[in-house]
Order: sequence, then structure tokens, then C-alpha cells
Amino acid sequence: MKPILTVTLNPALDLSTHCPQVTPGPKLRCGPETAEPGGGGVNVARAIVQLGGAARALVALGGPTGQALAGLLSARNIDLLEVTAPAETRHSFAVTDESSGDQYRFVLSGPSWTTSQLDKVLDTLTAEASKGTLIVFSGSMPPGCPTDWISHACGHLVGRRVVVDTSGHHLAHQATGPQPCPFVLRMDSAEAQDLSGSTLATRQESAAFAQELRKRGAAELVIIARGKDGSVMAGADGLWHVSAANETVISAIGAGDSFVGGFVMALAQGAPPPEALRRGAAAAAAAVLSPGTQLCLPEDYARLLPLTVLTPI
Repeated sequence: MKPILTVTLNPALDLSTHCPQVTPGPKLRCGPETAEPGGGGVNVARAIVQLGGAARALVALGGPTGQALAGLLSARNIDLLEVTAPAETRHSFAVTDESSGDQYRFVLSGPSWTTSQLDKVLDTLTAEASKGTLIVFSGSMPPGCPTDWISHACGHLVGRRVVVDTSGHHLAHQATGPQPCPFVLRMDSAEAQDLSGSTLATRQESAAFAQELRKRGAAELVIIARGKDGSVMAGADGLWHVSAANETVISAIGAGDSFVGGFVMALAQGAPPPEALRRGAAAAAAAVLSPGTQLCLPEDYARLLPLTVLTPI
């Protein structure tokens, strides 16, 4: 199995609680809080470990909050590669309104990075990740990170296969095809719609846009998630669709990270990209069956994998 190293430059200590009703003005008396390690790369590593694989997680941590997050990762048997963040690790905070079931999520921005600090991270990755390692950049990039940093990182990490699942300005820039490009670029349907200026109503339209991005040079493989309609992928061997395997959604939190975890673990085990797409979809389908941030449970993944259908487009 090829080694996997996930990268989380803007992690968060995710706090969640509930109260009878969320209304402005009065003090809201909340129930007991729970704390979970948050951040895309953190969740990808957690998903891989839960599915029986191995992954190392490079996480930028700062201050007491960072150390609390490190303790939570250790408790979940994550092989942590800690780098020093420029300042205190951020929090995110979610409150569920018991009367409506609605969840209110507050996400802080996190510390700002300089180019020299980011370059030190790349030096660490080069030293710690051998050739052939799958390096996963998942989640939002931190404040101060230049929009062209992903292509800069790809140029620095020659001989490694880079997987990118990010958002905002960094995703928009990557969609223009700056070189060198990552091995994989993944996005959700809403992000693809924004980039294309189209509704992408059918899987064929999503697949055609993924192929357009690939031909621009955005990545060697481009994946677009379509929610309950599964995902599509464009690669050198054609266009593919994979089903979502189930219609039941208890919580969509962590479904994308679980997809990336299942997909990357399959690649690390030597599976071809279409089969990796199928395993990623099964991991995502398993994740939506779990409440909160439990991600993909192995028993659900094993049951759903045979139901996940891969079809050429």
C-alpha cells in the first residue's frame, strides 16, 4: 500500500451543543457540548483509519486549542505530524435548535499565514513524504494563502500524487488550469455549477464539465459530486458515473471527506481510478448513515460497497 499523508493547514476544534430554541436577545441555555477534531484533511485521515487503512495527518496547530485538538486526534489513533501554526487554532461552533431541528454553524477564519511559513510546510512535506506518497490537501486554505499556492505546491512535490478538495478562490483558480496540476481535483455540484455558470442538471452535463476542466489542465482526474445522484469522474480512460448506493441521509456532515478517504485508500492499494471512484462513493454513502461527525463506519461501508454501481458515460 502506498503511503498517504493528509494536510490540514486550517483545522478547527469543532464544538457542538443544543438548546430548546435559537432566538436573538436572551441568553441561550445549552445542553452538554461535544468536541471533535475538525478540518478536511483531519477527517480524510480519520475516514481512512476507520476503514482499516493507514494515513498520516500533517496538521498545523497553535496554542492550547491546538493541543486540545492534538489530544483528540491521538485518542482516535491518528498518526499526527504536527507543524506550528502562526497563531491559536480556531474553533467552530454548532448549535442545534431542538424545536425545529435546524443547525446553526459558526466557523471562525483561523490564523493568517505568510508565504515563507507556507514554504516551510512544503519543505516538511518533501522531507516526510517519500516519492509515490498520496498527499491530500482537503478543506479550506488558510487566510494569507496565495490563490496559486496549490500549483506551487504541486511543483514542489514532484514524484508525489497530489489530491485536492478545496473551495473558494483556490478552487476557482485551480479550475483555470494552472501548471503543474494535481493528480485529482474534486468538488461538489454547487461548486461546479458556480464555476461553469450552468445548472449541470444531468450527470452527462456534469461529466462534460469535468472533462472540460481536465482538458484545461485543472487536474489529471476531475471528480464532481452530485449528492443523491452519486458522482462523475473524467480521466484519461473516459467518463464515469457512480451511484450513491442509498437514499437514506441521517447527516451529510463528513460525506465528502469520507469519499476522499475511500477513494485515496483505494488508489494507495493499487486500484485503478474507476474502482477507486466506486469505493469512494461507498464510503460517502456510509458516512451519511452516521449521525454527527462519525464519518463512515466500516460495517456500513462493507454492506454498501456491493450496491455501488460504476457505469461508463
